[in-house]
Amino acid sequence: MDLLPQLLIAGVVIGSVYALAALGFVLIYKSSRVINFAHGQIIATGAFIAFALTQKGVNFWLAGLIAMLATFLLGMLIERVFLRRMVGEPIIAVIMVTIGLSSVIDGLIHLTPYGAGTFSFERPALLTGQGIELFGLPLSKTQIAGVLMALGLLGGFTYFFNKSTLGITMRAVADDQMAAMSVGTSVERVFALAWAAAGLTAAAAGVILGLMSGLTLGGLAGIGLKVFPVVILGGLDSVIGAIVGGMLIGILENLSAGYLDGIVPGGGTREVFPFIILIIVLLIRPYGLFGTKEIERV
Repeated sequence: MDLLPQLLIAGVVIGSVYALAALGFVLIYKSSRVINFAHGQIIATGAFIAFALTQKGVNFWLAGLIAMLATFLLGMLIERVFLRRMVGEPIIAVIMVTIGLSSVIDGLIHLTPYGAGTFSFERPALLTGQGIELFGLPLSKTQIAGVLMALGLLGGFTYFFNKSTLGITMRAVADDQMAAMSVGTSVERVFALAWAAAGLTAAAAGVILGLMSGLTLGGLAGIGLKVFPVVILGGLDSVIGAIVGGMLIGILENLSAGYLDGIVPGGGTREVFPFIILIIVLLIRPYGLFGTKEIERV
């Protein structure tokens, strides 16, 4: 069969996970204009919490929900203990705090049995058995379920932002904090909710990724950096941009591996290509495909 359809499908599969992981960046930046460099470590935390629970005999689906709740609370705790104290400080200082947090969480995970080695979830009964073949590419039930779960969560958050009162409140705070405060909106509550929701989506992305390709600390934490081109391409403050950017980066990554690895000495173009896209986008359209173009008075 033709290689192109296979690469496109494989790109959509991994792109849906990238989109879900990128959503955490967008949720935080949308409300507080902060880029969270500890996001990859939160992804790893959620995935390993779920894995540890399954090793204790907890049902996989229940373990995933508990992990999402745990990182929801972790995100809220991080905002309350560390970020709220930084309100009014230069944005670079806040970003440095998130970089420090990434090192701390990384070190704490290394103290557990999951800090080194490769692990894998035991597939639930629902995901065992033969999958399907699409354009010559075999897709397991695990991959299909992962894509459906990721798309379902992305759809849910898109609806939440556009239709729910709380989602509209978060958008209002992102647009103008002072105006939102003047009508009685609790900006601190919105910040806490944004970090908590980002933690929830991080755990979901980690569990889905771990189910599809296994669990390693480096691989899961590295996703936090790998999806940075996704949010730059789509727009740091756009939920739709995270979805489109995730799909595009996933597809371009697979296309580069399929067509360029045989040409470039040593291969490995899929690891580099997203960051080439990042540089190009920053030079041509720094606010991304769907991001808000801001004009400042001078």
